[in-house]
Amino acid sequence: MDGGIESHDSDGSATVPEWDDEYVDRVSDRLFVNYDLEKASSVRGESFTLYGRLLIETQKQFLHRSINYANHSAEEHLFVRRAESVRVRDLESIVDFGHELADEWIDPDEEHFGTTFTFVVIAPEIPDDVDGFVADFSDRTLLKYGLHGQYEINLAVVAPDHETLVASKNADVGKAFALWQPLVPEKSGLLSRLVGRFKP
Repeated sequence: MDGGIESHDSDGSATVPEWDDEYVDRVSDRLFVNYDLEKASSVRGESFTLYGRLLIETQKQFLHRSINYANHSAEEHLFVRRAESVRVRDLESIVDFGHELADEWIDPDEEHFGTTFTFVVIAPEIPDDVDGFVADFSDRTLLKYGLHGQYEINLAVVAPDHETLVASKNADVGKAFALWQPLVPEKSGLLSRLVGRFKP
């Protein structure tokens, strides 16, 4: 009996989109290894500068790869947009949008482990009330009491010109947007946390 955890990393040989926005383009260089990226994405009438998807699948195998069971999947949807300003009510609308996507995109069953919706807003500055709202933000929903997994909504706001970033607790990808800091892998990152939960 064997077990396998597979991260569907972006194909390094595939064409990585290029953004006219220099900041976003540099961030994409940090993301493309793990995320499938799209530019100028529109979802249900909402426009985003960048969309990324990370998929992780796990299965247990008996004797041969074709004989498997306990299959589970987890994924993260990353949405990034630029804004002239950001207010708490803007973020509240984004959270509502995340719940709407969860209702439409998640197929809740025994194989669904978890889905994460992470929204990042790039703004000229981060007001104090926005900073506090994002820092304290947490939103996780169990599906059928957890039998069909869960979904989580994360937020991050970044002001590159001021080299400031605020992210909710589990918005691990937010670190990729802090270009003024080296990107150091952490054991508590999204991929590590998901792998840890998958392991028996």
